[in-house]
Amino acid sequence: MRKLSLSLFLVLILSSFQFASAQVKWTVDPAHTNARFEVKHLGIAFVDGQFTTLEGEMESQNAEDFNNSKVSFTIDVNSVSTRVEDRDNHLKSDDFFNVEKYPNMTLKNAVLTRVKGSEYKLAGDLTIRDVTKKVTFDVVQNNGVITDPWGGTRIGFTATSTINRFDFNIAYNDNLPSGVPAVAPNIKITVNVELVKN
Repeated sequence: MRKLSLSLFLVLILSSFQFASAQVKWTVDPAHTNARFEVKHLGIAFVDGQFTTLEGEMESQNAEDFNNSKVSFTIDVNSVSTRVEDRDNHLKSDDFFNVEKYPNMTLKNAVLTRVKGSEYKLAGDLTIRDVTKKVTFDVVQNNGVITDPWGGTRIGFTATSTINRFDFNIAYNDNLPSGVPAVAPNIKITVNVELVKN
């Protein structure tokens, strides 16, 4: 009986090891990834921008199944670009991101959950400035898994969400005489990400 218990224990340990070793790691390709945002300006138009410096990784069960994958992302907030230098400098100030004190924006403890087919939800802890909140993204996997021209394995996703910037202490609140915000509170986020299998 004791030998049987020991054998069963060893089988369980080996099975656990094999399951753990089956995890596949992916790295974000920053040259083919962008994190974009869009916000209403003066109530009549939209201003968009992006962060040009970022990194991230994903860990999946295998190279084809991405359900329950773990995701993390770090964005250099100082890399914000709206194609207008004065506006970028304003966004870097304490009215918005305060990059001197809070240089990075992060997504941690994020899990990708399949809804159906190539559609997923990604829920994780988004940190902007000194605030961390759970945020959920709608995610679509783009065109399956491919082998690139250099023999690498790649996948691509598009993730979208909308956040209220006031929830993250981005408190700039200038209004027009009519009461319309110069910069709306709701920010649409779109992340187009390409990952390479390690």
